[in-house]
Amino acid sequence: MALISQTALNNVYNHYLTSYAPRSTSRYDTHKKSELRSIYNSIIKQTKTSPLYLVDINKDVRQFAVGMKENARELKNTISSLSSRGSSHVLDQKTAFSSDDELVQAKYIGADVNAPDAAKDFEVEVKQLASTQINLGIFLPDDECELSPDTYSFDLHISDTDYEFQFNINKGETNRELQEKLSNLLNRSNVGIKSSVIDDEDGGSSLRLESLATGIPINGDSIFHISDQNTSRRTGAVDYLGIGEITNAPTNAVFSINDREHVANTNTYIVRNDFELTFNGITADNSPVTIGLKPDVESMSDNIHQLINSYNQFLTRANIYSGSNINSGKLITEMNRITNIYRSDLDTMGITPENNGLISIDDKLLSQTLSDEEENELHMNTIQDFAGSLVHKSDQISLNPMNYVDKIVVAYKNPARAFANPYITSMYSGMLFNSYC
Repeated sequence: MALISQTALNNVYNHYLTSYAPRSTSRYDTHKKSELRSIYNSIIKQTKTSPLYLVDINKDVRQFAVGMKENARELKNTISSLSSRGSSHVLDQKTAFSSDDELVQAKYIGADVNAPDAAKDFEVEVKQLASTQINLGIFLPDDECELSPDTYSFDLHISDTDYEFQFNINKGETNRELQEKLSNLLNRSNVGIKSSVIDDEDGGSSLRLESLATGIPINGDSIFHISDQNTSRRTGAVDYLGIGEITNAPTNAVFSINDREHVANTNTYIVRNDFELTFNGITADNSPVTIGLKPDVESMSDNIHQLINSYNQFLTRANIYSGSNINSGKLITEMNRITNIYRSDLDTMGITPENNGLISIDDKLLSQTLSDEEENELHMNTIQDFAGSLVHKSDQISLNPMNYVDKIVVAYKNPARAFANPYITSMYSGMLFNSYC
C-alpha cells in the first residue's frame, strides 16, 4: 500500500476545514480522559452489534455524514455553553449586556457569578481599534506586462517565519493575469495574508495584500515584510508590482475600563476572566459603554432563544441533504419525536413546534412564564430535560451519522460470538481521505 504524502494529508485537512468545519472550536471540544474512554467504549459496543453492510459512498453521502457529524457537534457545544462552568443544570448560564452592541459586544464567560466582581457593572471607552497591515501595489495597465518571461521569486516574513514564493511569467502574460496568479498563490498558501486584485477608474489593477492578524508586533512595526533582494530566483517583481511598501500600518486597540487605559493587539479583550469584549467602533467623547450582567429572567430567556435557534439551524441543515442514498427524513423524524414528548409543556411556555418541525417562540408568553416563580420552576425542569435529550441525540448522531444513510445489509452478527469490528468507524473516517490516497 502506497504511503500518503504530506501534501495529500494537507489537502485532506484543508478540504475538511473549508467544506465541513468552517465554524470555530470551543472549550467544549476538549475532553477529559474519562470522556474519551466513554466515547471509545460506545464505539466498541456499537461495532459489536452492528451488522455488516454496504453503502454507495457517493459525494452526497460523504457530505451528509461528515456535515451532520459537525452539525451535531455544534448543537451539543451550543447547549453546553448555556450552562455555568461546574454546574449540573442546563440553561443557567448568565448573559452579559452592553448599552451599545454596535460599538462594544459583551459575552459572559465567567465561572462564578457569585464572585465579588462578577456582578459589578463597568464602563468601556474605545479610543482606537486594532487594525491590520495593508500593502497596496501600484496600479498597472491590465493588458500589458514589462517583466521578461522567466521564473521569479520573493521572500515573505511573517510571524517569525520565512517563506519563499516562486512563480513563472510566461510570454504574452498581462499584468492582470500576473496579479491574479499571485493573489491565488498567496490565498492558497494560508500563511496569514489575504490577497485580492482591485481596479481603478483608469482601467488599471493592483495587487492588495492584507494581514489576517491585527496590532503592532512586539518585535517590530510590521506584521509582514516582502522582499526579493536575497531570493533564489530572478528579482524585480516586488518593485514592479509595488507590494513591498506598507500602505496602512497596523495599529493596536486603545481603550479604557473605568477610566484605566489599556492596549491590546486585537479587538477582543477579556476582563476579569468574566467578560469577553469585542470592539466594533470608537466611542464618542465622554460617552462610555456600560457592560454588566442581565437579570436572571433575561438571561434565561436569552439561553432559551439560543437553544431553540440552534435546534432550528440543525433541522434546517438536515433538510438540505436530499441526495441519493440519504435518509435525512429519519433524522428529522427522530428529532420531532423528542420535541413531541415535551410538546404540551413547551406550548404553555410559548415554545411551539410547527408543522415543518421548526420551533417558534412567543416572547410575551415566555416572559410571563419566566417572571412567575411557580410557573418558572415548574417549566424549567421541562426545558432542561428537553435540552438534555437533544444533547443525548447529538451524541448518537455524532457517533454514527451512517445510521441515517440507506445501506444494504450483508450479514448480521452472531449474537453468541459478538466482537468489535473496526469496519464501521474506518469506513467513516476513510471518507475524509476519499480521492486523496
